[in-house]
Amino acid sequence: MGTRVEDPDKVTPQLSETEYKDRLRELPPSAKLVARVLEAEGPLPQGELAEESLLPARTVRYALNRLEEHDLVKRQYSLTDARKQVYTVTAC
Repeated sequence: MGTRVEDPDKVTPQLSETEYKDRLRELPPSAKLVARVLEAEGPLPQGELAEESLLPARTVRYALNRLEEHDLVKRQYSLTDARKQVYTVTAC
């Protein structure tokens, strides 16, 4: 999906693939699914993540919060719609 994003104010370092996977293993299945959807589809807003993962919006919010706590995803504003925030993985 071709959502354009801008660089965030907070710079999140890129994780190595090994470190990314190690951190992801510790998280619940919903967070793993959301991460896999982001890996496959690229940057997506929360609503599209819910549609793609077939998870309830509340579960997606929880998963994104857990992923952000572990620096596995980062949130950015969309360049095409500044009201929307999109999420992307932080792995190489």
